[in-house]
Amino acid sequence: MSADDRPRRIALPDGPQVWCTSAAAAATMWREMRPPGLYHRVAGLLPGRATVLDIGANIGLMAVLCARRAPDVRVIAAEPVPELYGCLRRNLGLHLRDWGAECVAVADRPGELPFTYYPHAPGNSGLYADPAADDAITRTYLRNTGLDPEDAAELTEGLHEGTEYRVPVVTVSELVRRHGVDRVALLKVDVERAELDVLRGVSDELWPRIDRVVAEVHDEGGRLAECGRLLRSRGFDVAVDQDPLLAGTPLYEIEAGRPS
Repeated sequence: MSADDRPRRIALPDGPQVWCTSAAAAATMWREMRPPGLYHRVAGLLPGRATVLDIGANIGLMAVLCARRAPDVRVIAAEPVPELYGCLRRNLGLHLRDWGAECVAVADRPGELPFTYYPHAPGNSGLYADPAADDAITRTYLRNTGLDPEDAAELTEGLHEGTEYRVPVVTVSELVRRHGVDRVALLKVDVERAELDVLRGVSDELWPRIDRVVAEVHDEGGRLAECGRLLRSRGFDVAVDQDPLLAGTPLYEIEAGRPS
């Protein structure tokens, strides 16, 4: 770990203190979670004493948000990158009374898989990292914010240079079993192209005990439609949206809730 990647404690824009490896990345992720973002809205829907499964937790900002919206929430978080996992545990300890965390990736079957970590863009790390595609998505996002294309290209140079290693993999159902979860109020999935794998790793017996699913989906190879079909087959109403800043990219948000 370089000096630039060492954990540090920062104050996010509206107050909460968190540990992170990149202050810029943490601030960007937090801004995306603020109103009118999907994560902020669904966190506000959590019932009392809800359990949230945070798959692809990064440093735990979703857990921090949920704790601010529902103070008695329980969060079970999974994050495979050791550098991020260390910050995750610190942040869960700072902001939640009831939590569990594991340094694992989540997919459709247990085992061990190669994983690519981007130190300069930790939120884009994943089992299916694609540096060229990730550069293109970031450049489009930056141009959509009003940045000059040349400046956007300069900012993405070297951003997705990664380190690859093997990580342990579990399924959602195994996480639920290990942590004694009876009901899941919210399953949040942000795993950079592995979202369909995560959903396929939910057992038939567990699906009826999940109330809501939110996921960031890379719509490559028909993945968005397949995620929607799977969730509808499990009895959910499904809505798809895209942040205007991500227009022109394959990134979408999917929300699945039980019919009222």
